[in-house]
Formats: sequence, structure tokens, C-alpha cells
Amino acid sequence: MLLYYTGDICKGILILFLLIWLIAGYTFIVNQNRSADDPKKDVYHPFAILLAPVTFPFFALAALVVFFIRALLFALFLIIFSILLIALRKPFIFKLWDMFATWIGDPLLKANTALIRMAIRPWSSK
Repeated sequence: MLLYYTGDICKGILILFLLIWLIAGYTFIVNQNRSADDPKKDVYHPFAILLAPVTFPFFALAALVVFFIRALLFALFLIIFSILLIALRKPFIFKLWDMFATWIGDPLLKANTALIRMAIRPWSSK
């Protein structure tokens, strides 16, 4: 009985591998047929087709984990934001935005100004 199910599982895995190889191969051929000036054209190694069934489960699992983490964080944000809106009843979001924007913006503007001054220094009259 166990051997029968093992055979079905192996057939399923083989079909999954073939499907992934077909998708990767088709994508490789479509990419090769694109014109040279097409911005979507990339340079893929042919061995990437054979490696696709090995890496696909890891990438799919990583995508699912990232999706669930983002969904949970978004739900947490909605709950906390709703509670804060009801509890505080003040426009705290503007104060937070001011603190956040100046915290990020000040060092960014200082660094950009320093870069511009370094670039202009050779042409300045000093």
C-alpha cells in the first residue's frame, strides 16, 4: 500500500519538475527571441533551466512567508491606527510625519549638499 502511494507521489513530483522545466524553457526561448533593443531582454544562462525545479520551491516558500508577514503587519497597522484614532482624537499623524520627515530629510539634504559642493568645487572661483 505504501509503495503505491510513493509511486503516485513520485509521479506528481516528476510532473511538477517537467512543468517547471517547460515554463523555464519557454521563458528562455521567448527572451532569446526578443529584439536586442528591448528593455525586457535579459541574459540568462541555459543551465538556469535545469536548476529551476530545485530553486522554485525555495522561492515560492519565501514569497509565501513574505506575503503572510506583510499581511500580518498590515492588519496590525490597521488595528493600532484605528485604536489610536479612537483613543487620542488628535491629529497625531501630522506630528509623527513632521518628526519622521525631518529625521530622514535633514541628513539626506546635508549629504546631497556636500556632494554638490564637492562636484562644483573644481569649477568655483575660490
